[in-house]
Amino acid sequence: MLSYGFLSTHPPTRCGLATFNSALAAQLTADGTGGGIVRVTDRGDDLRAGPGVVHTWSTRTQAGWRDAAAALNAFDVAIVQHEYGIYPGADGEDVLPLLRRLTVPSIVVLHTVLRRPTARQKSLLEQIVTAAGAVVTMTDTARDRLLVGYTVRPDKVTVIPHGAAEHVRVPADHRARPHLLTWGLLGPGKGVEWSLRALARLQDLEPTPTYTVAGRTHPKVVEHQGEAYRAGLHRLGAQLGIAHAVDYQDVYHDQATLGRLICSADVVVLPYDSREQVTSGVLIEAVAAGVPVVATAFPHAVELLTGGPGLVVPQQDPAALAAAIRRILTEPGLAARLAGRVRPLAADLRWPAVAAHYGTLAERLVAARAAMVSAAPA
Repeated sequence: MLSYGFLSTHPPTRCGLATFNSALAAQLTADGTGGGIVRVTDRGDDLRAGPGVVHTWSTRTQAGWRDAAAALNAFDVAIVQHEYGIYPGADGEDVLPLLRRLTVPSIVVLHTVLRRPTARQKSLLEQIVTAAGAVVTMTDTARDRLLVGYTVRPDKVTVIPHGAAEHVRVPADHRARPHLLTWGLLGPGKGVEWSLRALARLQDLEPTPTYTVAGRTHPKVVEHQGEAYRAGLHRLGAQLGIAHAVDYQDVYHDQATLGRLICSADVVVLPYDSREQVTSGVLIEAVAAGVPVVATAFPHAVELLTGGPGLVVPQQDPAALAAAIRRILTEPGLAARLAGRVRPLAADLRWPAVAAHYGTLAERLVAARAAMVSAAPA
């Protein structure tokens, strides 16, 4: 039975990578398998170490990657979450010497694969793939972008989808009015302003929809801009005359509360401005819960929703957003048909199935390492 060391941001830090790493680590160690978290922290993080954290790498520690690598080497396999912004150095370059210092096989999970990287970003990612035992992308789009735009070995790249919680048996809060939902950390680029403008175009419906925007403002946005984005949304809602229909939940929901909120939604709205986002945990959670999705044409949405369990619309187009939401709320049978397209996907998106793929990949790397060692001349 293998043991796993995980390198990532991690709760109580609140971000997508921390949530992902927490869920993956919990699933891979659920049967008593050994594991430990090497937690990456930044200025302003809650520094209390949660259960399972064996070492903390502060981004303010000079050459902190040395001790982080030593902690990971105590396990059989290291699973490293990669995002340009979480490790020290330019573009997070300090993760590279860490990977080179590992004496155990490593799996690097790529949360972002840029279509137009800088020369430094491109070179860094290519070196990361070279240093890793294997890399994981969570969509075919990300894999294709990596293979076409970067010089990497194709045999090192495996596609494993982002995991999702089980929401099938979650009790929903039934509502008298149609319920639209967006959740996740807020900040510019989230596109909630386009949803507000779309909601204003739906005021002729009877009953009129309500809209929940759930989530704290991203800590890095608060650090640099305060709550300016959230305040701007409140002003826009008032100007559009829809403030009464919008519920801003400035909290980071636990899984049970979030599950009930998702299952209460008639439509999940993902109005993102990004044209780079190849992975969205929010999108996966919505699809796995069987809730129809209306999303802008960011790469993960185009891949998962086209011909599938949702509708894709152009970005920054509130008229198209409103028209798609209107279709789901009013067209007989459409919501049920969209939900029905989830069933063939749902089992593969649950965390147990996703973690099993990581376990298989880890076993393959360990077996290959053992074969190499045994074949080496004495």
